Amino acid sequence: MLTVVPEDSTSADGPAAAPLLIDEIVREGARRMLAAALEAEVDAYIAELADQRDERGRRLVVGNGHAQPRQVMTAAGAVDVQAPRVNDRRVDADTGERQRFSSAILPPWCRRSPKIAEVLPLLYLHGLSSGDFVPALEQFLGSGAGLSASTVTRLTSSWQADYQTFTARDLSGVDYVYIWADGIHVNIHLEEDRLCLLVLIGVRADGRKELIALADGYRESTGSWADLLRDCARRGMSAPVLAVGDGALGFWAALRDVFPATAEQRCWIHKTANVLAALPKSAHPGAKKHLAEIHNAEDKTHARQAATTFAAAYGAKFPKAVAKITDDLEVLLAFYDYPAEHWVHLRTTNPIESTFATVRHRTKVTKGPGSRAAGLAMAFTLIESAQARWRVVNAPHLVALVRAGAVFEAGELVERPQPHAA
Repeated sequence: MLTVVPEDSTSADGPAAAPLLIDEIVREGARRMLAAALEAEVDAYIAELADQRDERGRRLVVGNGHAQPRQVMTAAGAVDVQAPRVNDRRVDADTGERQRFSSAILPPWCRRSPKIAEVLPLLYLHGLSSGDFVPALEQFLGSGAGLSASTVTRLTSSWQADYQTFTARDLSGVDYVYIWADGIHVNIHLEEDRLCLLVLIGVRADGRKELIALADGYRESTGSWADLLRDCARRGMSAPVLAVGDGALGFWAALRDVFPATAEQRCWIHKTANVLAALPKSAHPGAKKHLAEIHNAEDKTHARQAATTFAAAYGAKFPKAVAKITDDLEVLLAFYDYPAEHWVHLRTTNPIESTFATVRHRTKVTKGPGSRAAGLAMAFTLIESAQARWRVVNAPHLVALVRAGAVFEAGELVERPQPHAA
């Protein structure tokens, strides 16, 4: 059997040492490759400036041994590095300061690779407490250097700066055809009110989903939603064609005030939950089938017929449950006026609900992110990490047609007749 052993692990008198672990082999390979890359970088730098000489003909840029050894956290674990140094005696003519060599591979301040810097906040967001980083990752990476709780705490300040930049960006160059809106409640410290995150996610004209806005509000009130929508309009956002949300009156009142031309679609997941809450559990199986026949019908006509059947079956005994459907029927069936390929996206606010499931898990594990500012920054960072995995909507080429005002009947595009010649 083939084994890998250190070069100095055998002797004439003693037995061979134990085989190296695969992690140690990987780290040793990474160390050698990094050392070779640093040496090559310095050699190229010195060779490029070989013609730079002083009045005595001596080179101004030469090698100067190696720096003190240090450990760098990489995806392969902790790697020992001893970077080569450069003696650069050139002087900047404008500032009068000495020139300095700075490695593009391993800057002097670097103690961990950018990938490790990305992993730490993601682990924190997904529930790993900052005090657990060292015991959880020390054996996996081979060292606990650079994994202290203060390291993660410093990273949170950068999240808040990124969030502030996001909230001030210009929206005039982006066209959102569909939008989903929802209010997400997460727990903060017990002495503070629950944080209500007002979230807007949109579909661009090319079919891609994108976070539009994220802000904290007061119990999804009309004023909070109006402030958010007015801020988006002030930064250049045009009125979307269709907005999807639950039955919260605050959002819809604000939408009619800021974007009155936008059509409304109620979320069927929220509506189904509200209807079932008004029915006894014994009636849930049958009611679910009736509700599915409404929002899964082949067109709006059949959906209205299914709603009439539901009302006839439950109206006498449970009028409040039936009213939740009949009173909002038109806004519940608005998605039928759009491409059939988009129906599955427009019936619910699932893009928001599924994204914020991990936010709720994080606040449950740590008993809250600590403050409203930290909660907003945490939610924004989590969405940013998830946004790259969001799928475009089905038939993305039809989104632009919706914006252009194309007419769809039963989910199919209606070709406009050409005018007759005079």
